[in-house]
Amino acid sequence: MKNEYILALDQGTTSSRAILFDREGVVRATGQREFRQYYPQPGWVEHDAEEIWRSQLAVAREALRNAGASAADIAAIGITNQRETTLIWNRKTGVPLARAIVWQDRRTAPWCDEMRAAGHADWLQQRTGLVLDAYFSGTKLAWLLDHVPGARAAAERGEVAFGTVDSWLVWQLTGGQVHSTDPSNASRTLLFDIHKQDWSDELLERLNIPRSVLPSLAPSSGIIAHTLPECFGGPIPIAGVAGDQQAATFGQACFTPGMAKNTYGTGCFMLMNVGEQPARSKHQLLSTVGWGLPGAAAAPWQTTYMLEGGVFMAGAAVQWLRDGLGIIPKSADVEALAASVPDTDDVFLVPAFAGLGAPHWDPYARGLMIGLTRGTTRAHVARATLESIALQSTELLQAMNADSPSPLSELRVDGGAARNDLLMQIQADLLGVPVVRPRVPESTALGAAGLAGLAVGFWHGQDDFASKWQAERRFEPTWSDDQRQARLARWRQAVALSKGWASPPEGKNKSTGKDNHHP
Repeated sequence: MKNEYILALDQGTTSSRAILFDREGVVRATGQREFRQYYPQPGWVEHDAEEIWRSQLAVAREALRNAGASAADIAAIGITNQRETTLIWNRKTGVPLARAIVWQDRRTAPWCDEMRAAGHADWLQQRTGLVLDAYFSGTKLAWLLDHVPGARAAAERGEVAFGTVDSWLVWQLTGGQVHSTDPSNASRTLLFDIHKQDWSDELLERLNIPRSVLPSLAPSSGIIAHTLPECFGGPIPIAGVAGDQQAATFGQACFTPGMAKNTYGTGCFMLMNVGEQPARSKHQLLSTVGWGLPGAAAAPWQTTYMLEGGVFMAGAAVQWLRDGLGIIPKSADVEALAASVPDTDDVFLVPAFAGLGAPHWDPYARGLMIGLTRGTTRAHVARATLESIALQSTELLQAMNADSPSPLSELRVDGGAARNDLLMQIQADLLGVPVVRPRVPESTALGAAGLAGLAVGFWHGQDDFASKWQAERRFEPTWSDDQRQARLARWRQAVALSKGWASPPEGKNKSTGKDNHHP
């Protein structure tokens, strides 16, 4: 049974998972464990880095046990991770200097507002492809260096390591012998020049980050290290690394420019392959690295670029129906309730509970429900909630089509809410292109496995890996273009009304809430 599996480590925001895939891309064993979320202040979200490591190691061992497999049966390990979450630790001891700041954390938003007001946003976007936002790792890292006692001085002495979660796992798996990341994760830090494919001294200086804290850079596919024998009873090559959304795009075999996937989870993340050159968005989308594969003659790797947009509230809006309003006893009940009415009766929900993401980027927008009459029922509200997920994703796709030289011909989907047939049909109707759900729903883990498997010859090239992808169901659009445009126009009216609702009163500074006349 030697080398019969690839082990994918899928380290997510609320749980650590491990999945064993065989050569057909079929799941053979899994392990999963949730870990604690910390909310020390409003808008702050933290994780215990040690707990992340312990949970990830435990579920990897569990997956091997469930398959009756040993280290000798694993051809390679692929790692995929929650992106932007920021960790610092002591280089000598490996001990974290603080809890990890999670990607959802908003503590550095005022600093981003100040940098934007100072005119740095466009300069940063030109180099990084990112909008200036607290979402990304760079300002989180600067905050840790400034607020953890002794951290900045230790960093200046070269004693501190920074990493996103992939770097932390590689460090732990190798006993501190390897401190590295891949270009997909590096491109989410605000410290990486996506054109030069390297850390930028200009960006580091702007954010006051010592270069000594950074991990080295390695391709997304390629053997970067071997695990310590004590982790799994023998060394295993670590051969693939990618951030979770890029890994899902790889797992969906979106290898041709114009191909795109949308992951329907707590939020939605849509990525479109735009090829070997970055596309500068005119619609507030992110330009990011999909993956870097070995083989380019004049560069450290061959880069595939993506356009990306994020919807903050997707499955979370359904959870709100369940937990906040009590309209449904469990999330899965939303489909039958929404299907009990033919339409929303002109009710719209804008689930801007934490502001609006791309293409609006309005942190001061708030949730809004409009169109209510005495005839409105909980079924209309349920259907409006599903429509809100599809409408937000449609806005993203329209922006991508406007920015990309290769318009979309179909949308590949994954994530928990992609199992909702009604939502997928609504999505196809609003997009006007087919929505395709794959046979293997574990796209993120499969992508990490694919990157690792290609590096060790488990699959013989991208075409071989892509041949394992199969559609489980296609949802064809049924609406006319007039129906589609009318619905989108009505949605845009509702979104406009939700914007700026949480803005401070006249005369207050948005970033601080303080009177503008007093520093």
